[in-house]
Amino acid sequence: MRALVVTAPGKGGSTAVTELPDPRPEPDEVVVRVTSCGLCGTDMHLLGGELPAAVYPLVPGHELTGEIVAVGAGVTGRAVGERVAVDPNMPCGACHYCRIGRGNLCEDYTAVGVTRAGGFAELVAVPARCCYVLPDGLSEAAAGLVEPLSCAVHGLSRLPRRPGEHYLIYGAGTMGLMMAALVRTAGAASVSVVDLNEGRLAFAESFGVDAAVTGADRLGRMPGFEVVVDATGAVAAIEDGLGRVRRGGTFLQFGVADPAGTASFSPYRVYHHEIDIIGSMAVHHSFQPAIDLLASGTVALDALVSDVHGLHEFDEAVARFRAGTGRKIHIAPQKG
Repeated sequence: MRALVVTAPGKGGSTAVTELPDPRPEPDEVVVRVTSCGLCGTDMHLLGGELPAAVYPLVPGHELTGEIVAVGAGVTGRAVGERVAVDPNMPCGACHYCRIGRGNLCEDYTAVGVTRAGGFAELVAVPARCCYVLPDGLSEAAAGLVEPLSCAVHGLSRLPRRPGEHYLIYGAGTMGLMMAALVRTAGAASVSVVDLNEGRLAFAESFGVDAAVTGADRLGRMPGFEVVVDATGAVAAIEDGLGRVRRGGTFLQFGVADPAGTASFSPYRVYHHEIDIIGSMAVHHSFQPAIDLLASGTVALDALVSDVHGLHEFDEAVARFRAGTGRKIHIAPQKG
């Protein structure tokens, strides 16, 4: 099979499309023929060698969907021919956090496309328990958005979700706009987004946000917003956003930041204004709800997918991602 391999991460690092042996399933695994795998910020951190858990050489790609083509000897409940989305996260089930029901904070973290071979390949072996069957009629674009939407669903679950509140979201990329769509379903009175990339603003407005601007000062909302969400991971955005939360409000750190990054804020203001600062890490019991939301049409996200590239176009896809050109980029390993 063909696979995209990160051979040397970091600045000046390299990737290569390589022929690898077809995977064979362990007794509790299935092999998935990957039809789509999304490119996201976590992949940029992997390419940069910034995630401590990653081991190289590595086949990245954790937002994957496809068709089961082989099942392990011990697998029940999954069958060849099923179209599935794959939850890449594999909590150990034994550590403190797993035992108290917070497996996304697992101390022995493993994940498809991060600590083991992922979906930027024609075939990938994954635990059968990580596979969720997709309903008939779900588009390929929507199927490829299940994993990031499940992250947004978990992020939404961390928020107070009080009807009639005003939301400010930093980042008009895929994750920011997914959060915008979800908070609408939770009764937001208004949703505004900030993005330095002016090319994204018109699409954001067409996607149903109330205002899309390059700087929060242009929104003129004083004394601030009940809920502010960072979907960028950029320190400058985080620092600005923390200053936009009104008294008694909530700040959600949803974007993946550089592990070495730090941000400055006023502890006194957090204390005096009773501001809640919370985080949202990956997926947590949110995969099936994400599928159900897409299947029901409660959120319509197909328009978020702007580009589909083959494995041989990976460098071009990364360049477009880093330049902020287009919207969601999918890699289709079977293409070309």
